[in-house]
Amino acid sequence: MRCLVTGATGYIGGRLAPRLLAEGYEVRCLARKAGRLRDVPWAARAEVVEGDLRRPETLPAAFEGVDVAYYLVHSLGQADFEVADREAATHFAEAAARSGVRRIVYLGGPEPKQDGEVPSPHLRSRAEVARILLASGVPTVVLRAAVIIGSGSASFEMLRYLTERLPGMVTPRWVRNRIQPIAVRDVLRYLVAGATLPPEVDRAFDIAGPDVLTFEQMMQRYARVAGLRRRVILRVRPLTPSLSSYWVGLVTPVPNKIARPLVESLVHEAVAREHDIARFIPDPPGGLTGFDEAVALALAKVRDAEVETRWSTASGPDAPAEPLPSDPKWSGGTVYTDVRERDVAAPTSALWRVIEGVGGEHGWYSFPLAWSLRGWLDRLIGGVGLRRGRRDPHRLQVGEALDFWRVEEIVPGELLRLRAEMRLPGRAWLEMRVEPTTDGRSRYVQRAVFLPRGLAGHAYWGSVAPFHAIVFGGMARNIARGAEHATG
Repeated sequence: MRCLVTGATGYIGGRLAPRLLAEGYEVRCLARKAGRLRDVPWAARAEVVEGDLRRPETLPAAFEGVDVAYYLVHSLGQADFEVADREAATHFAEAAARSGVRRIVYLGGPEPKQDGEVPSPHLRSRAEVARILLASGVPTVVLRAAVIIGSGSASFEMLRYLTERLPGMVTPRWVRNRIQPIAVRDVLRYLVAGATLPPEVDRAFDIAGPDVLTFEQMMQRYARVAGLRRRVILRVRPLTPSLSSYWVGLVTPVPNKIARPLVESLVHEAVAREHDIARFIPDPPGGLTGFDEAVALALAKVRDAEVETRWSTASGPDAPAEPLPSDPKWSGGTVYTDVRERDVAAPTSALWRVIEGVGGEHGWYSFPLAWSLRGWLDRLIGGVGLRRGRRDPHRLQVGEALDFWRVEEIVPGELLRLRAEMRLPGRAWLEMRVEPTTDGRSRYVQRAVFLPRGLAGHAYWGSVAPFHAIVFGGMARNIARGAEHATG
């Protein structure tokens, strides 16, 4: 059986693809840029096809010969995400029908449970996508999940950081709304099994774990599993979902543009109304994963640096930016650069280990206060800030987030290129390169590149340039020293 996975660069798709491969299925992944999947461990066993669900002319090759097609994409974080999701789902459904796909599997969101309740834009879009896919003429199973608990999920990161960083908090009244969360392992189990459902199954199912909790109870239960003191929670009326999302954006790594639709969705109770899925996919012998166990499993993954995928991997554009512009004639305008070079009394392998460890808990090797301040300023104007951290403390992959950068290119032992995703009046890159020398040592070459946009871009570079000697100069110096210290 051949399965097409859309959204393979995202949180769920990046976990589903290797599990389908483990079941013996042929897996084809659709991505706007194949390079985004180049470094994932399972990519060599899958077929990657370039295409864009918003450009239907790119889809025939992806759907050719496909038996089961997984729809796991969404445009959360974009200003027009409802329009983008509608177009993508329509093109997906049409391509699946034309190509003779036998089954569509879609992971959606819960529907509001009260009559006359107005759904949030996020849930409204998820429901619209479900209707489009169910009307495709292809047997479709829609799996409706509320909060997914797993290492790296946006919902889990919100819960984790709010609970860990705030021993006491003022919260909106909706923290008492009931939610039935589900562990990511159970979501993946349903998705894999969905490929073999009989053709007469053409409907939506609620999927949920065994525990019905309020968000307040989830925070208290998280604190208990994590070994924290009980949290002091004061509920007040004035905190609207919009205000709450700004608070979440400040306290957690999840930026406001993603936090807002998630918070707006929490205003609705999300409790499963049926468990009909068990007629076709029976519960495991030990039952579905409880909330406490799901949290413990997620925390163990975080502690052991075994997080497979993170929400931030899919938060930016699926396609990397243009190649690093180094020629002003090619770029059609001004290119500002800051270049630092240092001879390093250490082998290239030691220097590379220091470079690949940059960011996250390791920091940026210079003037921590300046980096922290830049991150806070970015958060205040709606950017991602520094709190996305990194998925793994030692290894990087193309396409993953690294604080307020994204890994655009990595050549192990030679080159790390990062593309800025902070709010800027222009485009910026940071490139770190290792060069061997004839005496068995190495040379470190660091280059920051900025392409200004308008007068504001030129003014921005002029305002920060005086600090480059401290920030970028210190960074180059400390990376070299770190490599030398590591070799004794």
